[in-house]
Amino acid sequence: MAASSHSAGPALAEVWPLTPMQEGMLFDSARTSRAVPGAAPDVYVIQQSQLIDGALDAALLRVSWQALLSRHAALRACFHRGKSGTPAQLILRDAELPWSERDLSGLPEEAARAEVAALAEKERSAGFDLEVPPLLRLLLIKLAEDRHILVTTGHHLLMDGWSKGVLQAELRAVYEAGGDAAALAPAVSFREYLAWLGRQDKEAARAAWRAELAGLDSSGSAVGGLDEWPRMEPPAQAEVRLTAERTAALTELSRAGGLTLNTLVQGAWALVLARLSGRTDVVFGTAVSGRPPELPGVERMVGMFVTTVPVRVRLRGELPFLELLTELQERQQALSPHHHLGLAEIQRLTGVTIDTLVVFENYAGMKEGQAPAGSPAFSLLDVDQATPYPLTLTVLPGASLEFQVQYRPAAIDDSVARGALDELVRVLEHLVTDPRTPVGRVEAMIAPDDGAESRAAGPASVVELVEGRVGRAPGAVAVSWRGGSLSYGDLWGRAGRLAGVLAARGVSRGVGSRW
Repeated sequence: MAASSHSAGPALAEVWPLTPMQEGMLFDSARTSRAVPGAAPDVYVIQQSQLIDGALDAALLRVSWQALLSRHAALRACFHRGKSGTPAQLILRDAELPWSERDLSGLPEEAARAEVAALAEKERSAGFDLEVPPLLRLLLIKLAEDRHILVTTGHHLLMDGWSKGVLQAELRAVYEAGGDAAALAPAVSFREYLAWLGRQDKEAARAAWRAELAGLDSSGSAVGGLDEWPRMEPPAQAEVRLTAERTAALTELSRAGGLTLNTLVQGAWALVLARLSGRTDVVFGTAVSGRPPELPGVERMVGMFVTTVPVRVRLRGELPFLELLTELQERQQALSPHHHLGLAEIQRLTGVTIDTLVVFENYAGMKEGQAPAGSPAFSLLDVDQATPYPLTLTVLPGASLEFQVQYRPAAIDDSVARGALDELVRVLEHLVTDPRTPVGRVEAMIAPDDGAESRAAGPASVVELVEGRVGRAPGAVAVSWRGGSLSYGDLWGRAGRLAGVLAARGVSRGVGSRW
């Protein structure tokens, strides 16, 4: 390994390999290093804010968090490359928790709210030096004697969303025990998962993914152009929340059909992408937990398990939507033993391009129930995170499903991103109304609202239809042939140039050519 203050000293406990997901994240993060002039902020820096109501012992909270840092080796990791260029994570025996406090109790409510936002943004934009652990910082903000906000900023290389739930439950137990982690069962190390990864049959996984993605034409982009890395501007976001009634109806539909809500959303999103791209065979990425159920204690481990895998959906117009969803779920279940391979290798093997991501989030462990009498109550206020993809759909489950789309304005127009979110909701509404509606009919029923006026006046011409598609998704494939393809934007441009040539030769509407 490269020499550093940590690699040779007694503080170094272990050297671990990286998971495939960590390798990809480390590569991306290196290109957003603060040492690179003009680089964008690291997209994998994640921040969450929690409201703490009730009497709080701030010193005890700090001690309790320090106990968790000492308990879980994965939280003490830093990331280095050896002389060969091979990355590894170095685990320190001990690390001091970066902790700071601010007292805003003397400010008016509006001023305090603004200062909280400014402090949180400062923490997030500071980023991390990946060679200096721990890649985690906590800021406790006092609003009143019985009201605080805890801002936790960390790098995604350390842990996933499930791990945050594990830590929250343990924090409560350690705090109630006066800061003593001995009250908990012995921790199960993330190292056990890394050993499990090394035992997996990678050749079988490669064969499974080749078969799943065989014959897929992945030329071009599903959403109108891949974003260039890095971008200085942060992603834009739009969101919509379903009513409790609609959420309950979707939940009942999934139960009746033996499906998950995740499958329902993936199938609906595939139809939206088909309209954006002009394809009937679409592929997108989805985040999966990556936690193998056969690994003892995996549900209590803290680390970066989540990974991204491709989801392929073949849309056949005559197929009932419910059957499409059933097929989709069966294929995903068959592929689940092969999730360990990692997206980067899958893409290298198959040549498939992934430029949109679906994340079915789960912060259930962060939402506490009734706090013990006399103890502070923690509630999740906000999670600030992003992905490197031009378009990301995030699903937040609950009594009312919430959908968020994050998109890069340099790659995707606001109208396209927000229109995709609206179409997703319309697909799900039609799915509840009649889940056996043929796929082709559902697509016809969710035509974008921006074409309502022209359809009311009469059928649109081919020119009007193409022009509308150019406005919504200029990068979508309009024409394809063996060995090539043409986007709607290029087709429109070529048609315009041809029209100019014809006009110069005296050809106009209603005038025949003498050629």
